[in-house]
This record gives sequence, C-alpha cells and structure tokens, in this order.
Amino acid sequence: MTDKYAQLVNHGIGKKVATQVGLPRPPRLRRYEPGQELLEGPAAVGGIGQSPVTQTVAAVIKASGGAVVDAAADTTYADKPAAVVFDATAARTLKELEELRAAVGPAVKALGRCGRVILIGTPPDELADAEAAAAQQALEGIMRSIGKELRAGGTANLIWLQGEARGDSAALAAPLRFLLSSRSAYVSGQPVRVVAGDVPEVDDWQTPLKGEVAVITGAARGIGADIAHVFARAGANVIAVDIPAAGDALAKVANGIGAVALQLDITSVDAGERIAQAVARVGDHLDVIVHNAGITRDKLFVNTDADRWGSVIDVNLAAQFRINKVLLDPATKGGLKDGGRIVAVASTSGIGGNRGQANYAASKAGVMGMVRQLSKNLADRHITVNAVAPGFIETEMTSKIPLATREVGRRINSLLQGGQPVDVGETIAFFAEPGSAGVTGQVLRVCGQSQLGA
Repeated sequence: MTDKYAQLVNHGIGKKVATQVGLPRPPRLRRYEPGQELLEGPAAVGGIGQSPVTQTVAAVIKASGGAVVDAAADTTYADKPAAVVFDATAARTLKELEELRAAVGPAVKALGRCGRVILIGTPPDELADAEAAAAQQALEGIMRSIGKELRAGGTANLIWLQGEARGDSAALAAPLRFLLSSRSAYVSGQPVRVVAGDVPEVDDWQTPLKGEVAVITGAARGIGADIAHVFARAGANVIAVDIPAAGDALAKVANGIGAVALQLDITSVDAGERIAQAVARVGDHLDVIVHNAGITRDKLFVNTDADRWGSVIDVNLAAQFRINKVLLDPATKGGLKDGGRIVAVASTSGIGGNRGQANYAASKAGVMGMVRQLSKNLADRHITVNAVAPGFIETEMTSKIPLATREVGRRINSLLQGGQPVDVGETIAFFAEPGSAGVTGQVLRVCGQSQLGA
C-alpha cells in the first residue's frame, strides 16, 4: 500500500511547503538489499569504565567490513558515523551514567542518515545492589528517549547481555549485526536479551539459513509472503502453507521462490502430521517453524459471539499448540530438530489492546505468554522460541482501515510511517538464524517505536 502523504511531503512543491509550515516528513528508510554493506560509514564505539564488551563489538563490526572510531567525550567526527554502540555493562552507579551522556551525545549529534544507536547493558535483575540495578534500568529509558529524538530514519535499541554472554562474542554477533543493519529498519526502542548459548560459526551472513528447512504458515499473501521471500533469499528450503482457498496465491509465492506449496487448514486435527510429512519429503528434519497464519473477526467485546471469539482464538493461538505438540515429539519423522527455531507472530494489539479486537488481542497476548514459557520448557533441547509483534504494517488489511484511523496508525511512531511486510520478515529471519541461539523467550516489536502499548 502506498503512503501518499509521505510521497507528497518528500518531493517537489510538497516538500517545500511541508518544510515551510513544519509538517512532519517521514524519512525514506534504508532497507536491505543483497550484497549491501553492514554500515554506510564508521561506527563510533565506546564504553563506561573497563567496558568489557567494547573489543567484541569492534571485532564484529570490523569482521563485517566496517570501520570503528572511538566514541568519547572529546571526540570530533571527521566523517558522520553510521552507528553509535556504547558498552554500559560495567555501570554500577548513577554517577557513571554521565560518562554515557558525555560520549554518546556528540556521536548522536553527528550521526548520519538512518543511523543506529545501540546501548549494551547488564540485565538489572542480575544485580543485587539497588543502585547498580537502577543504573542499568536507566539505560532503557535513555534508549527509548534517544529513539524518539532521532531524525532521518535513525533507530535506537538496547542489548541486555546476561551472565556468561558478556564473554561470548559468538552470542553477541548476530543480534548486534541485525540491529546495526538495514534489516532492522523498522525496529526501534526495543530491548533484546542475549544469553550465552551453543552458537555455531556463521560462514556466510548473506545466506545464514542455507540448506535449512523452514515451514511458514499463512504464506500466500501479505506479511507471510514476504517472510517466505526473505527466508528463500537467506538460503532456506521453504514449505509455504496456507488454506486451500488461497491456493492460486500460494502457488504463485511458492513458484516465485522455488518453495513447496502445502494447501492446509492449520486448524484441522491432522495439521501437525501433514506438516511433518511435507518436511520429511524435503529433508530429514525441520529447522524452523514460523507460525504466521492469523485472522481477525472484529466486533465490540459486548457484541462478540462464541463463533467470532472461538475462530480467532483457534486459528491464531490454539492451532499453534496442536501443531507444536506434533512437531516437538522426538518420535515424529519430519519434526523439529533439537537446536531448532520456533517463531510466532504476535501483535502490538496484544500489548496495548484495540477497540473491537478483544478476541484478536487475547490471541496475540496469548502468543507472547506461550513464547515466554515454551522457551523455558525447551531450553534443554536448545530450541529457541521467540515472537515478533508488528505494529502498523502496510498491507491489504490495513488499506481497508478508514483514512483518518489509518493516518493516525502510520504517524504515531518515531519513524512517522507504517512499516513494510518485509520488515517483519527480516526480524523473523533474524530469530531463525543459527547465530541467534542466544536469543530466546523474546517478543520483539516491529513498530517503528509506536506509542501503542508504550
């Protein structure tokens, strides 16, 4: 769907008028293209005290072909930095936060177009000292505020490094690369927890899913179709699933990326078995399952009948439990391997609620609860479980929203625009990568730092 307002105020006479009267001008975001450099300029890297993670950060950026400059209070930048990464994991007093302000402020001021600001901290719940926990929790407030102040498509995010992960460069590499890259164009104001894990070496960051088998439900159109395209680009063997009524659209998607099309109603009692059978025809096991399929049947809560309520809960949530039960059984041929990935699609509606969507919000909030608990249950099998919560995404569904409501949805975020389906696909692919083994139990919003649920 085209954002006509953004086109108007960024070109020709519309741009001139918007500038003169002070109208908001949504920036053009840098999005990923194959072969693209990680950053378009140097990364300013600094830290508090001994900053134990700084060297790891610099090594990851240099290994990606990027340049690193020192981020300190007295630094002047000859070239605009493309990113600022600041290690605050060692901060234990409120006074030490001044070091962050003094070093990060000038770097942010010099930041180039579509720049990235990433703070790295220690989870406050790991710290027994109250002041230390307060200093670390302050990082989240700083990060979210910076995100709302950035212009020209810039984003700000926070990485919480837990325990042994602070000394595990492999665990940090994939999350850091994702948040620095243009793949995270619509992810801002978000904290990501990283734990130490059995993270394999990544031979090719362009195709990290090469040879892996991935099942994507709801793949015939919209966000699901873009997820399938992103996974295929990353090298995965995709099994695209959707209902028989969407057969033509599903075939078009599958044929376009060399995927297998599986026409299937995910609410059917044998859905899990049929998915496993399709996987077994492609490979020995399943590497990734993406639960994307979902429906809406909106009505005010007091007017919602049992059918509207039940159908949404069944498709958006209950079906995932039934399918997971089959695929997680070690005896299932074509089931999910140990070390595999489960990624579910939630929604910011499940965080902030939405008028007329109590059933939908319940299902998406339920996805978040499932992800957080299931990640703990499957930790001993090294299976990660995560969810993506999209905000306003430009799809056929959102194009049917009344104009005034649609414009509010687009503008109430730090990037002043709706996201694209590919933004969701990129984030899901990040969760699916082998290098993301240290990220589990997370719900990552893809919303441009929306005010909804904030």
